[in-house]
Amino acid sequence: MYLNDFSMTSFITVILGGYLLQAIAYYKFFIKAGQPGWIAFIPIYNYYVHIQIVGRPKWWILLLFVPIANFFVALTIHLDLLKSFQKYTYLDQVFGVILAPFYMIYVAFGATSYLGKATDLPKVQKGPLKEWFEAIVFAVFAATIIRWVFMEAYVIPTPSMEHSLLVGDFLFVSKLEYGPRTPKTPLQLPLTHAKIWGTNLPSYFSGIQLPQLRFPSLGRVERNDVVVFNYPPEFENPKDLRTHYIKRCIGVSGDVIEVKFGQVHVNKTIADNPEFMQMRYFVETDQNVKDRIFREKNIWEYYPSFGSGNRKGYIINTTKDYANQLAELGFIKSVELQLDNEDKIDPRIFPNAEYYPWNGDHYGPILIPYQGLIIDINDSTLAMYGSTISNYEEHGIVEIIDDQLLIDGKEVEQYTFAKNYYFMMGDNRHNSLDSRYFGFVSEDFIVGEASFIWLSLDDKVNLFNKIRWKRIFKTIN
Repeated sequence: MYLNDFSMTSFITVILGGYLLQAIAYYKFFIKAGQPGWIAFIPIYNYYVHIQIVGRPKWWILLLFVPIANFFVALTIHLDLLKSFQKYTYLDQVFGVILAPFYMIYVAFGATSYLGKATDLPKVQKGPLKEWFEAIVFAVFAATIIRWVFMEAYVIPTPSMEHSLLVGDFLFVSKLEYGPRTPKTPLQLPLTHAKIWGTNLPSYFSGIQLPQLRFPSLGRVERNDVVVFNYPPEFENPKDLRTHYIKRCIGVSGDVIEVKFGQVHVNKTIADNPEFMQMRYFVETDQNVKDRIFREKNIWEYYPSFGSGNRKGYIINTTKDYANQLAELGFIKSVELQLDNEDKIDPRIFPNAEYYPWNGDHYGPILIPYQGLIIDINDSTLAMYGSTISNYEEHGIVEIIDDQLLIDGKEVEQYTFAKNYYFMMGDNRHNSLDSRYFGFVSEDFIVGEASFIWLSLDDKVNLFNKIRWKRIFKTIN
């Protein structure tokens, strides 16, 4: 279930409901603080009065319109309000955040009185251990909220997206673009993923699994977005704790994807290629090419090999432009694009190499499933979509026996998809484990959109040249 999919009426109802609960709490808080209660129902002005009541500078109202900063400001004045009304213990603050706005109504209408501006109240004396503990807990809590709702940092470990993204790029991924997901596995060590740092021990308790919601978003996944998602076939971990992958979305729900001679086609039209798309080339030369030459041409993947006719040279992965630059060097005889033959069958191919004898350069056509798509069940459609239905549509017991589909023991002759799916590919087309091999990515596996690079480190050079300065703060396209 996704809040994005609710009707506009439902969405407005949720927003107004939350606002009304907050206004009701404000109404009682304001009266107790000597302010007119009606102000509680006036947007923005009620926050202005809130800031005055707790003693923060009036110009803080402007910070509520600044992304990221508004989160910290809202959290600060929210906790200040609790302090101004006799709720200043650590437990009060936890309840005030986790159970807001319900806890705020409880406090407002409870036996509390206004003590004055929170900034003027004497600080509660705490021992150094308690202060450190509360500071650490608050920092972890704030970081967890930011990581869940707004943004999360990732590092690129593999070359599947080169040259668009390089190994060693540290990037921020926006959760707001596609809407943050509520945790499916709530009992987990903060700021961990599937494992405890430095160990193979699970960081979560899988005994409790919650329904997953996606909150309102800025947009939807679109073609050519660079997307972070949970790796679908990693069945040993819960859905929201599977390994993060980053690829480019080349097809959305309902699109027909086909690859002909390495060129992607979407809905029978040649797709736009990424600016830094890499392919595999054979470089013919009788000489040993120094690493420096390849690095000058921004070529990171290369190894000696033989071409047809036992020609000596190198296999490289690079962009078309860099391949052409390499071909201009005097000691290079030729640079040739390397594509698999049409009749070559890749046994790793999705969905089924026996029924669909494709490879990475000659693939499809294949229709990406969408919510509401109805298919007749037969041996061909089961070969195409059977694993998707079984693994990602979240039914009870799914059995595929020859040309039959059984769900909870009942045979299904027609199947209607419950989810939307996407097709992901790496920009490094000949060195990418992507949808050509593991299949469609369900909408509930989407984590966020890659936004910008905040640091880039090259592990192949010395310490003083390690930082790739030109890539810092580079946006991702």
